[in-house]
Amino acid sequence: MKVVAINGSPRKEGNTNILINRVLDEIKKEGIETEVVQLAGKKIKGCIACYQCFKNMNKQCAVKNDDMNDCIEKILSADGIILGSPTYFSNVTSEIKALIDRCGLVAMANGGLLKRKVGASVVAVRRAGSVSTFDAMNRFFLYGQMIVPGSCYWNMGIGLEPGDVNKDEEGMNIMKVLGQNIAWTLKKING
Repeated sequence: MKVVAINGSPRKEGNTNILINRVLDEIKKEGIETEVVQLAGKKIKGCIACYQCFKNMNKQCAVKNDDMNDCIEKILSADGIILGSPTYFSNVTSEIKALIDRCGLVAMANGGLLKRKVGASVVAVRRAGSVSTFDAMNRFFLYGQMIVPGSCYWNMGIGLEPGDVNKDEEGMNIMKVLGQNIAWTLKKING
């Protein structure tokens, strides 16, 4: 079993990455392989609505001049997917939005490639807007017919400067419980 976490923050070592790694620490304890994919520095464009993925049906986006197909390949190779994003104007980063749109369409065009994978979102927030960010990523999972385990509260950690989320004890505990629940769910599914 494998979990791939996509960090949609432009800060590779920021609060989103800290939260993702807190979740992954629990998953690793259960012997599940993990990988973090950083979108920072990658060339990621939004969907151009060409719908060639429906024609080609090759599990790839027809746009080949960016890093999206590498991300899609990583996601398809995993049993569990974590999307992480800081809160930008009460929503996900543009990189995560591009991934949601393009990966979601490719998955749908190819007969539901994400169906019954486990998915969870992780949100870093300074103060407000985290619920709509959380909701945007969860809708991607639910639309793709994925299984979304919960935690003991919404999967968010509060902090402004890199490292501040470490001071959010409740947020860090939410990530710990989320990691435990993802691992448990994966083991139940994959028996």
